[in-house]
Amino acid sequence: MRILVCEDHDSIRQMIEALVKARGFEVVGVNTGEKAIERALEQKFDVLLLDLMLPGGADGFAVCKRLRAEESTKDLSIFVISAMDDPASRERAKLAGATEFYGKPFRPTELLKELDRTRGRLASKPDFNE
Repeated sequence: MRILVCEDHDSIRQMIEALVKARGFEVVGVNTGEKAIERALEQKFDVLLLDLMLPGGADGFAVCKRLRAEESTKDLSIFVISAMDDPASRERAKLAGATEFYGKPFRPTELLKELDRTRGRLASKPDFNE
């Protein structure tokens, strides 16, 4: 399973990357919303782990909306991992298209369990392109 991690803080991004790589997932990390959109549209990913507070022109909400609007990424699982862990931000992320929401600091075991569930769902889905 391929995972795209979008987190602007290098230490947090590297920790998340190491966590999911250790579980056997293929991981690509970026540090801006624009790069996340670009990568997701260029390459196939199964999950996007996305921070909401990002520098530049595209915050996490904008990334969600843009990827949901594109045919190639409309079904991408988007797991928000954010310090903006209040009811309004959670609702806004849901409306933008987030699949799951984890407040920072998050519990790594919960994230890994959800990634394992996602891997199981993807494995049981028929692939008509084969």
